[in-house]
Amino acid sequence: MLELRGVNTFYGQIQALRDVTLEIGEGEIITLIGANGAGKTTTLMSVSGVVPPKSGEILYRGKPIHTLSPDRIVALGLCQVPEGRLIFPELTVLENLDMGAFMRTDKDGVKRDLEYIFGLFPILAKRRRQAGGTLSGGEQQMLAISRALMARPRLLLLDEPSLGLAPLVIKQIFEIVQKINADGTTVFLVEQNANLALKIAHRGYVMENGRITLTDTGQALLANEDVKKAYLGL
Repeated sequence: MLELRGVNTFYGQIQALRDVTLEIGEGEIITLIGANGAGKTTTLMSVSGVVPPKSGEILYRGKPIHTLSPDRIVALGLCQVPEGRLIFPELTVLENLDMGAFMRTDKDGVKRDLEYIFGLFPILAKRRRQAGGTLSGGEQQMLAISRALMARPRLLLLDEPSLGLAPLVIKQIFEIVQKINADGTTVFLVEQNANLALKIAHRGYVMENGRITLTDTGQALLANEDVKKAYLGL
């Protein structure tokens, strides 16, 4: 579904990604783990067109997208939930969700997806008239995911969804990610909570200093001694 081939991405003169090659099959949950500054967020930013690669290719369903603008990439069915949530704090929950669907013209489909969202996150239904900035951190993360889902993505890019959240909320978020995947959305998950991320992943990649250094199934990476020492605290 998605393939990165030898991607090199820079911020000015600083190289953030070095010859990154990875692939995501349709229907998978793929996790990218690594330390702070490893290049995980830059990988997502390159896929979504926010920080285009200097060289290499990014293919979506076999067609290059690395030269496209972010809005055209969203229109193809790729949508990113950014680190730190970045909801619109002054807008209500409903208005935030409407922003997620701004490129859509199928009003009936938007209405159905809104009901689907409220089924996933009943608390958002209760808060629908409330300003996004007044929600708790966990509720804001739910809203950020929901806003992306309103674009009806085929591939959902999630950047650190557990960041700053309480353990019970993190558990709920990860259960919802699995539910979204089971309902047909492919997921590319960047996450520092390697233990939880690998438990729900079909496959995983390990990134160090902008390079992919290891790839395997989620379960195999959980059992890998180097991964245990570096990322699982074991």
